[in-house]
Amino acid sequence: MRALGALLPPDADPFADPARLASVHAQAAVTDPSLCLAGLVHYVLCLGSMAHLSDEKSKLAKEIDDLRAARAKGVYLVTEVGQAGSHLATRTRADLAPDGRGFVLHTPHPAAAKFGSAGTLDVPQTAVVLARLFTAGTDRGVFGFVVDLTADGRPADGVEISSPIGLGALPLDYVQVRFNRVRLPYGRWLSDGARINEDGVFHDPAGSPGQRLPRTLRVGQGLWATMPAVAAATSRQSAVQAVNLSRQRRSHGRLAPGEPLIAYRTQQRAVLGALADAFALTRAAHGAQQAWRTALASAAVPAPGPVGAQGPPEHSGFAPWVAVSQPLAAYKAASVRLAARVTAECQRRCGFLGHLDVHRLGPYHGFHHAFDAAGGDSQLILYDVGRTLVEQHRAGRQTTPPADDDPPVGTPGWWPSVLRRHRHALTEQLARHLADSKATDPFEAWNPLLEDAGHLGEVYGAQLLAQDAAHDVTTESGAAPGPHRLPEALAALHGVTAARRWSGPLLALGTLRPADVAELPSVTDRLCDRLLPQLPLLLQAFAHPPEVGGTPLTAPDHNAALAATLTWNRGGTA
Repeated sequence: MRALGALLPPDADPFADPARLASVHAQAAVTDPSLCLAGLVHYVLCLGSMAHLSDEKSKLAKEIDDLRAARAKGVYLVTEVGQAGSHLATRTRADLAPDGRGFVLHTPHPAAAKFGSAGTLDVPQTAVVLARLFTAGTDRGVFGFVVDLTADGRPADGVEISSPIGLGALPLDYVQVRFNRVRLPYGRWLSDGARINEDGVFHDPAGSPGQRLPRTLRVGQGLWATMPAVAAATSRQSAVQAVNLSRQRRSHGRLAPGEPLIAYRTQQRAVLGALADAFALTRAAHGAQQAWRTALASAAVPAPGPVGAQGPPEHSGFAPWVAVSQPLAAYKAASVRLAARVTAECQRRCGFLGHLDVHRLGPYHGFHHAFDAAGGDSQLILYDVGRTLVEQHRAGRQTTPPADDDPPVGTPGWWPSVLRRHRHALTEQLARHLADSKATDPFEAWNPLLEDAGHLGEVYGAQLLAQDAAHDVTTESGAAPGPHRLPEALAALHGVTAARRWSGPLLALGTLRPADVAELPSVTDRLCDRLLPQLPLLLQAFAHPPEVGGTPLTAPDHNAALAATLTWNRGGTA
């Protein structure tokens, strides 16, 4: 963690250089996915909350300095173990102390225990704990509170930490944490513009407890903006290993004895498709960074509303994440799902070599597969994105219907155009179903439509990635294929590969015709033929430096490289 922190700018605000923050964590993920997750929790969620939500940073100077220098480990405790969607119904309490000088943090029920990576008792640990603030018995919404979890090699007074909970896909020191009336000074409250005056009167410019929640959770934007870069880095590493092995390893099946794996169309479509998806994720990492910079620039506390206002919450959906940032939440969901698919496919295409720990393909897949539920559950995000798009459509805020004519299939602009039409048609279909529904309860109305709402959310996320992949990639009519055309071919192959996976929904809604889908394999093969002569250049461009991503599968002779990592026990000779 200290080595990781040394690569970041020497600033108490980890968001001061978003691009560097993302780049450092992406490189960490390539070498050690668990270190990457620990760094994201430490720097982005814990330190980021303190830097951006505290109104009295001088009172947290020591804690911030210790976290910045990695003298203490940062933890972020938001999830509670006893119920789904616990972010929306946080039960951990922080009551204003009777003397008004601080707060009393308490876990009122075992089901309200927090879950997180806080089991390293012999290391100083500082946590940002999300708890529901009460003053004079009134719920004021969910805020962050800074809590020392450990002291002198044991849990701090009033802190209860369980035995370890194993999670093999993403190994860290997971535990449950409970609080038994822990007293916190006033300065440990991450008030984000809220105030309690000397008479105990509470003021919050957010306006209501419901509107407070997205404000407190907005630090998650940094996590979501960083995840596409992490997904891109691990996907590039996975694709490079799969392509490099496919060029070297020869198959001795009867169909073509001695031919390299890359000669088979099935292998080409898989591993070159992985390169194309990694390219799209790399472009998406830049798109997510731009969206985060926009969010940071507009993060001012909203204008004060009526004191103690209990108006409608800022989010009225299935989860709070879309209210925090719809594009960044969708970037997170789309990127981790695509990276999980890419890393799993590359592992499979490498045979038994893909399962060896030295190549890290298993940990890469485990990281992204587990992160589908972490950092804001991706499925809940997609449900809520779909719901939001439909509600915007019903309110008349839907964009103009897209044109029916798409660019030619196999060009970079084809897939974004298809997704625009598919998104519009699916949105209209869902809006009609809602209008025709006789249900008066929102749950009854939405419950049969959730699967389609989730698909609409997926379409929105895929559209973000597709637009980023095709951005500034132009088709020069009549230009000869060559290295300068590689981004165009990669963007097009990403689109065609995705369309083949999505062919069922696209056909069902009439977005594509059967003849369009039947054409996709031959288009895929033509794009692969354009990329095959340039594979050495692509591998050079996509590979990480040897000290970061060097494995036997990235070597010119993968068999010799693996053998060089082994020692031998030799028996006697006759």
